Order: sequence, then structure tokens, then C-alpha cells
Amino acid sequence: MVNRGGKSGGQVTKANGMIKITDLKKELKNLDQKELIQLIVDLYKNNKEVKQFLSTKFNGEEAVEVLFQQSKQKIKNEFFPDRGHGKLRLAEAKKAISEFKKLSDDEMNTVDLMLYYVEMGTDFTDSFGGIDQNFYNSMISMYEKVVSACELDEIYYHAFEERLSRIVRIADGIGWGYGDTIAELYFSVFYSREDEDE
Repeated sequence: MVNRGGKSGGQVTKANGMIKITDLKKELKNLDQKELIQLIVDLYKNNKEVKQFLSTKFNGEEAVEVLFQQSKQKIKNEFFPDRGHGKLRLAEAKKAISEFKKLSDDEMNTVDLMLYYVEMGTDFTDSFGGIDQNFYNSMISMYEKVVSACELDEIYYHAFEERLSRIVRIADGIGWGYGDTIAELYFSVFYSREDEDE
């Protein structure tokens, strides 16, 4: 029977009631296979993140693709929801990216979501006008991460160059220094790439 706390092989060792990893391992070693399976099933039923994590682990690419599309929709909803107006909760959009990365461990699609975040933000300000400095700082920071990934790995460069250059074109003329900074980041990497390819 799964121990629900108290004094078995190990004890809860922190004042906040959380068991340490080392003690958790000791407790798990005391369980037989049937108890371990039941524990994992209970976690699967009761925790959405565990459910998604195990689905991506055992269903592979299919589950990752589903999670990718769900994460993409969450980002889009903050800028261009199907109904109503975008709430621009950038923290929620970024949370969708970090959760995808944590649950899938898929670096390419994580970078894709990061770029999608900047695309949505740039399209939004192109459609509705200027926002504020914090908004543009967030877009610049995310764009810079994507450009850095492209600089480090040619696979990302070939996958995302066209979308990155599109953002440069749309951002041109947008205030708060956004267009200038985006262009500077882009050309700092892609001019050097073009020189190497010649």
C-alpha cells in the first residue's frame, strides 16, 4: 500500500511538508511494482502537467505536436483571440513557451514558439499602433534569443531566417526604438551568415 506520510522508510524532512529528493527515492524503492504503477496513474489522473509530460514521453512526436499547437494557440489568444480583444498578458504567453519546453524538451519547437511570440507582438502593434516600452523590451528580448539560437546552429538559421527577416520589415518605423533594435539584432547575425555562404 502506498504510504501517505508518517514514519515509514523515510520522513518528511522540511518544515513546509515537502520531502527531499533523496528521501523520495528511498520511499519509492520501498514500493513494489504494482504500488509504483498505481502511484504514477494517480499522478496522471490528478495533475495536468504530469499527464502532459507522460503523454509526450510515451506518445512521442504526436503528443509533442498536440502540445505545440495548444501552446501556439495560447500565445495567439493573448494577441489575436478568436473572439474579443487581445489582453496582451505577456506573462501568460511566455508561460506557454516555458511550459512547452519543460514538458516536451523539444528545442526546435520551443524556438519556433519564441519566434511566434514576437511575430504576434509585432503584428499586433503594426495593426493597432504603439504600446509601451515594456512591451517592446519583451519582444526584443525574445527576438534576441531566437537570433542567438540561429547564430549557434545553422539548422535554426535555415528554419527561421525568412520569418525573422519578415519581422524586420514589419517593425521598420515602429517607435520606442523597436524597429531599429530588431534590425540591428538581425543584421548582426545574418550579414555575417551571408558572407560565409558566398
